[in-house]
Amino acid sequence: MTSNSKNNDRRALAGVKVLDLTHHVAGPYCTKLLADFGAEVTKVERPGVGDPARGMAPFPNDEPHPDTSLLFAYLNTSKRGITLDLKSPTGRGLLERLVADADMVVENFSPRVMPGFGLDYESLQRINPELIYVSISNFGQTGPYRDYKATDIVEYALGGLMYILGSHDREPLKHALRQTQFKAGTNAATAALIAYFHRLTTGDGQHVDVSIHEAVASALRDTASLFSYIGAIRQRQNTYSGDMPRSPMPAKDGYIVPIHFGGAVDWDDTSDFLGEPDLKREDFSTPERRLEHAKELHEALERGFGRWNKYDLFQEAHKRRGSIYGVVQSPAEVVDSEQYRHRGYFTEIDHPVIGPATYPGAPFRMSGTPWEASCPAPMLGQDNQRIYREKLGLSKDELMVLRASGVV
Repeated sequence: MTSNSKNNDRRALAGVKVLDLTHHVAGPYCTKLLADFGAEVTKVERPGVGDPARGMAPFPNDEPHPDTSLLFAYLNTSKRGITLDLKSPTGRGLLERLVADADMVVENFSPRVMPGFGLDYESLQRINPELIYVSISNFGQTGPYRDYKATDIVEYALGGLMYILGSHDREPLKHALRQTQFKAGTNAATAALIAYFHRLTTGDGQHVDVSIHEAVASALRDTASLFSYIGAIRQRQNTYSGDMPRSPMPAKDGYIVPIHFGGAVDWDDTSDFLGEPDLKREDFSTPERRLEHAKELHEALERGFGRWNKYDLFQEAHKRRGSIYGVVQSPAEVVDSEQYRHRGYFTEIDHPVIGPATYPGAPFRMSGTPWEASCPAPMLGQDNQRIYREKLGLSKDELMVLRASGVV
């Protein structure tokens, strides 16, 4: 990874100018997707403190520092970075000058913030009628929950996804980390590009309203349709179902996830494959008897899976039986995966403070317009000189005054 790639002018979004007013996760992920495919993204942060994600773990050696958050470093590759106080009239004036030359503005403040600054879509559209203005918020720009605060787990709960995750006899669960934020960021980047395509054909800008709450609900898919059509409510899975489990099962050296689709399980064949003779017991000979003896069936399957090393079972299941099995991989195993290595998925980025580190790579591949993290995440205010002096034409003295007054 180099800071001045020869591929920059071939990337799909080269020439697209984006003002990034986002923070935390969803908004920065949206603009990262645009930046890594070639858009010229300028990240605008609060003077002195920056994006709150700079304070989010993990940190190298567990030592917090504004320029060493690994989450921030991942979410902000390929971007320029400036500082600007949007609460200041002078700061807002400088932003408006930048908006005049932008194709997109992306923000993820609560819906009342940008109108309060006089920087809402209607105000900025008067400066740049072709502007694509993307707003990402917890519940969208309208509705009774519009101004409510939320976290990832709250979005999971209210979006309906938690209800179907976890064990039937336990409390609902959510996926790990910040999946709702990344989903909303992906939706926002997609919507921004759809709006940009529309602008290319019509010349019309527009306001894009992305709700994280709705991004969660979109993952319900057939669950919502099932209720709409027949009133059925999908439940969390029972631990002992009397069938092949769909949750992780212990192998000799870890966990394997066995998934069976396409009709009834051939229990004799499964018994032979796993090497577990108890699966041929009369107690497991019919669906009714398997349900009646579900706990014993589960225990027999555990013995069968427990005879295998996880990768051996994974390979044999796919090669010999065409079954859908998956290994529960640790982070170290993921990074060392032969499949990822073959495709060159993970990429090393050398950050001036963090040093070299491994990051997830391209979300998809394009044969003619390559992805590239063209530079590491910016340090706080890294490009103030470049943007304010070279782009806006401010003098050295003017920039010094702005810095002294806390505007930048």
